[in-house]
Amino acid sequence: MSAKIIDGKAISSDIKQEVKTEVEQLKISGIIPCLAVVLVGENSASKVYVNNKKKACENCGIASISYELPETTTEAELLELVQKLNDDKKVNGILVQLPLPKHIDDTKVILAISPEKDVDCFHPQNVGALHTGGEGFLPCTPAGILELIKRSDCDITGKECVVIGRSNIVGKPVAMLLLQQNATVTICHSKTKNLAEVCRRADIIVVATGKRNTLTKDMIKQGAVIIDVGMNRDEQGKLCGDVDFEQVKQVAGAITPVPGGVGPMTIAMLMKNCLTAAKKQS
Repeated sequence: MSAKIIDGKAISSDIKQEVKTEVEQLKISGIIPCLAVVLVGENSASKVYVNNKKKACENCGIASISYELPETTTEAELLELVQKLNDDKKVNGILVQLPLPKHIDDTKVILAISPEKDVDCFHPQNVGALHTGGEGFLPCTPAGILELIKRSDCDITGKECVVIGRSNIVGKPVAMLLLQQNATVTICHSKTKNLAEVCRRADIIVVATGKRNTLTKDMIKQGAVIIDVGMNRDEQGKLCGDVDFEQVKQVAGAITPVPGGVGPMTIAMLMKNCLTAAKKQS
């Protein structure tokens, strides 16, 4: 018996459709959600991400304004633009694409974005709200992971969950979200002893290490749900995740593929955050 493949493309498409329907409702009352995207420099991967975000906005009926600034943009100029967008009533969400050029301090820029418009959920106020169960945005990738699990008819309450990776972008926030869903959560990392032993207890495993084959077949129990956040390349240059997919799917109950699993969810949840921002601000 092979694992059920969790289709991130289909689930993200459903979420975008739900957002689109709500956006159409908002437009009747004269509210048009709007996202401002800022890109500094010539990072080719960032350009692809920004284009995908613009396309998603178009599909959901969300207005988007794009600022593509040269590599030479100063920190002061970028902060001035962020302030202008904070003050602009028409703009509901602000997204500054990271990484920024070396001469600009990421933290300063993140702190400059108004928490009400911080649709990436990087501002400490939103991060704090996530940890205390307060009002705020949910970070896009972790929120997407939660939707993948829930929409695959997997109940999280009372389950043993293992998160491998402790980054601020995925590991820590996804652990908090699972905890809020009444799971028992263990966070593992590069210094964890007996990783395989810890993983074999888990009903749900989220892997976000950025290293190929972090999770192998012998590390999971029969029927576990596996969420692979990794984006790596194999020897043939083919896109792959952090999980040994072909082997693990023979034991798992459900598994996300790479590509087509977690990836599409991040942008879908960004669209959801833009909608939430527009509703709150109106």
